[in-house]
Amino acid sequence: MDLRLDNKVAVVTGGSKGIGRGIAETFAASGAQVVIVSRKADQLEAAAREIGNGCDWIAANVGEPDQAERCLNEVLARHGSIDVLINNAAANPYAGPVIDVDLPRWNKTFQVNVTAPLVWTQLAWNLWMREHGGSVVNISSVGGFTTSLILGVYDVTKAALIHLTKQLASELGPGTRVNCVAPGLIKTDFARVLWEGKRGAEVAAEYPLKRLGEPSDIAAACTFLATDASSWITGQTIVCDGGGLIIPSKTGTTPIE
Repeated sequence: MDLRLDNKVAVVTGGSKGIGRGIAETFAASGAQVVIVSRKADQLEAAAREIGNGCDWIAANVGEPDQAERCLNEVLARHGSIDVLINNAAANPYAGPVIDVDLPRWNKTFQVNVTAPLVWTQLAWNLWMREHGGSVVNISSVGGFTTSLILGVYDVTKAALIHLTKQLASELGPGTRVNCVAPGLIKTDFARVLWEGKRGAEVAAEYPLKRLGEPSDIAAACTFLATDASSWITGQTIVCDGGGLIIPSKTGTTPIE
């Protein structure tokens, strides 16, 4: 099984830290020309330098369509193709019951977590993949399969992203494949409040695999989906959660959040 990405150009949104950085590191080590994208140039520059292997960066607000278009046109100008797109960037500006969310934060969450992956995929398709093919991988969450007292809005967007993946996969074949990875609790700064200290240890103890996830776990799944090793897979969601979704429930909830 060949999991190399030599001669492929891969764009990773939210690539300066967390899961996105883990994906970028693994892709770069696998031979890809990686371009990481996020808002802050200083963080991008530092991350690209540390990732090495020719990692490039472009600063852009992922949720703004005009900046997305500028970014992907720049990728083409610099590197000549857009073979792999990882829609990883996400936002979670609200915590609490969905029934109480204000519309600005509801709209912001959808803008970044659902609309942006659509826009970036549209652009990659129109600029390159329609003619040349490619692979799109969306980063969802196991929350897209469950409910939550505090992360319900975020989880609704991640459920929407899972369905968007299936819809786009049905439209963009055969040349372009669209798949999804749904992480469980990953040890990143974005999720620090959920895993740091006693709570994280308790969650890990409940998992069949007895540990929390690392960005490298998600990167491995994305590498598989980005390469020709998965050439007959599209429209699918790979759950990477240490077995969290299969834990027998004592209370009607699963210990993923």
